[in-house]
Amino acid sequence: MAEFICNLKKYRQLKELTQEQLAEIVGVRRETIMRLEAGKYNPSLKLAVDISRAVNAPIEEIFIFD
Repeated sequence: MAEFICNLKKYRQLKELTQEQLAEIVGVRRETIMRLEAGKYNPSLKLAVDISRAVNAPIEEIFIFD
C-alpha cells in the first residue's frame, strides 16, 4: 500500500494540484483524497480511473499495490 500512497501524491503534485483541487475534479471530498494518501482508504475502480485521468497518468503507474 505504501507505493500506492507515494504515487498518488507524486502525480498530484506533478500536476500542481492541491488535495482540494483534485477532489473537486474527481467529485469527492478533500477528506477522501487525504485518506487515500494516508493509506486509510482504498479507492473504488471508478475513483481510481477518475484520478488517473485527472492527473493524466496511466492508472497502472499510480495504483500499484504490493
